[in-house]
This record gives sequence, structure tokens and C-alpha cells, in this order.
Amino acid sequence: MTHIDEDTFGQLEDTVRRFVAERLVPNEMRVEETDEIPDTLVEEMKDLGLFGLTIPPEYGGIGLTCRQESEIAMLLGQTAPAFRSLFGTNIGIGARGLILAGTEEQKQAYLPKLATGEVIASFALTEPDSGSDPASLTTKAVRDGNDYLISGTKRYITNATRAGLFTVMARTDFEISGANAISAFLVPADAPGLTLGKKDKKMGQRGTTTCDVIFDNVRVPSEAIIGLTPGQGFKLAMRVLDRGRIHIGALATGMCDRLIREMVSFARDRHQFGHPIAEFQLIQAMIADSYTEYTAARSLVRATAAEYDATGSARLNASATKYFATEAVGRIADRAVQVHGGAGYMTEYAVERFYRDVRLFRIYEGTSQIQQLVIARQLIKSDQ
Repeated sequence: MTHIDEDTFGQLEDTVRRFVAERLVPNEMRVEETDEIPDTLVEEMKDLGLFGLTIPPEYGGIGLTCRQESEIAMLLGQTAPAFRSLFGTNIGIGARGLILAGTEEQKQAYLPKLATGEVIASFALTEPDSGSDPASLTTKAVRDGNDYLISGTKRYITNATRAGLFTVMARTDFEISGANAISAFLVPADAPGLTLGKKDKKMGQRGTTTCDVIFDNVRVPSEAIIGLTPGQGFKLAMRVLDRGRIHIGALATGMCDRLIREMVSFARDRHQFGHPIAEFQLIQAMIADSYTEYTAARSLVRATAAEYDATGSARLNASATKYFATEAVGRIADRAVQVHGGAGYMTEYAVERFYRDVRLFRIYEGTSQIQQLVIARQLIKSDQ
């Protein structure tokens, strides 16, 4: 697999930076009010190749390395998360399993369409009673001749209403429990028996869509199993989440940058007691703490992305990155509201919206508590 050279990547960075500043930021409030991303912006995202950032060039994508992807994610983090979420499943959890373990036939069938945005991919793992413990999922795929019949409900599935393809984790072995009983299936959204629940109403991140996905004896051929090997689904999901956690860490880090710029700008302009509040030491302390956490998160993202590119995995540091960066952006968002004072509680200011938006980062793709467990267990079982 080839990757783009640094000069070309630099041009892509400049293009994405301008696109964020000139097209996405001005439309943030429109998305907040309508809960939809304008079709014109969707088409522009497709034209820029954003749906294929990490898909290999031989399948029509750009083929960014993890480090390059992280830099782009930090740029995309400087606007409303809904924009990145639209194509985020195509470049992340929705397609990563197919890239990592799919057969050549499976890749040829789907990746070119994912790269252009013609098809949206969605990752169906979480269930009503199974989130942090995916090995306990109950969605089942029962063998029926050369086919499988999938039944169960998936919950909070990002881009489900837009998806043309689902990666579905389902139990295929009923004699054993745990990870080895789970397989990963490629299921077209128009498969008979697949239906969607009502669109979720969320605390923040308006413009993103999540809902239940219900499977009622959805028939798929055995060739729909990613890699054609049953029992590898859980292991594949963990590999997918490895890179996904670095991406979320980078996204959160980009949001740290935007929040700091918002609080600094407000502190310069807002006067109290005859002075800009930026001159007050307690305001300066909040700004300084925020910047320090932001730069630490940025360094961790870059180091972990480089590790992933060099070794193909970064289980320990991917969790550390996701944990630190998402917790940091929560603290920085809180300080940004505080610096704004009463204005920070008003919807006309971006920090009010971001305060709600960033709260989800500490939950999806592994909660902060799961990251703590992964970090500790990796250290305990290692020779370090």
C-alpha cells in the first residue's frame, strides 16, 4: 500500500484548513438549528476526498498514514463535530475492519464506493445491554445452509440513517462464551429484515445521526463474514478501535485548540473593572492550564500515531491518548464557558455548544473508565 508524499499531504492540509475556516465554521449554527448538514457541504466533502482519506489508493482513496490522519483530524476538530462525523465512519470504524481483514473480493465490492462517499459505512457493535463489554453481546447469527440469519438490536449506531453498509458484530458460536464466539458481517442496509429505530435525540452533536438498528432474521451469505473466518469479529473490533481511539484523541485535541482561541478572544474583548478580563490573573491561569493540556494532548497524539505507523498497533498508548485528550477537552470546554461568564451559557456563543458536544468524546469508542482498565492491564501484564 502506497501513501501520499509529504508535499501532497501539505497541500491537503492547507485545503482542509481553508475548508474548515471558510465553509464549515460559518455553517455551525445552521447545523445546530436544523440538525442537518447542508447537501452542498456534503458534496464538497466528497469532492475533497474526505470520505476516502484512509482508504488505500488502489481502491480509490487517499491512503493517509495514521500520523497524517491525526493531523487532518486535529484540523477537523476545530469546528462542529457533526461535519467530521458524516464521513468519520467511512475513514474509521465503518471501513477499517474491511481494510484490515477483508478479502480482495470484499474490498473491491465496497471500498471504492466508500472512498467516494457513494456509500456510507456504519459500525454496529453496541447493544441495549452491551456497550463497554462487547464480548457479552447477544445479537446472533444462526447458520442456515450456506447462509446466516442475523437477529438482534444494535443501539446508538452512528450514521445508521445514512448507511449503505453495516459492519455487524454477531454471535456465531453458541457453545462457547466470550470473544471467540463473535464474527463480523458485512450487511447491506437494504437487506430484508433490517429496520431502523427512530432518530435519537441527544445532548449535543446536532447534525450527527444515531439510532437503533434492528435485525429480524436478516439473511446474509457466509461470504459476508469479513475475511471469511468466523470467530474473529471481537479481535477485529479491538484492532479497529485501536486506530479509532487515536483519531478521537486527535479530534478532541483539535477541539482544545478551538476552545482556547475562543476563550482568549473573548478575554481580550470583554472588559470588567475598566480592564480586559485577559489581564486578570485567575483568567490567565485558566488559559495557561488549557494551553498546557492542549499541547500535551497534541504531543501524545503525534507520538502514538507514529508508533501505530511503525508497528501496526498501539493498544496501550491509543487508550492513553484517547483517555487524556478527551478528558482534557472536557476540562478546557468547562473553563471556556467559565471565562465567558454568563455569555458562555448562551447559545449564541460557540463555547455553549462545544461544551455539550465534547461530552460524548469521553464515552464513545471506549469510555474513559474502559481506557483506564486497558492502560492498567496492559502495563500489569507487560515486562515494563
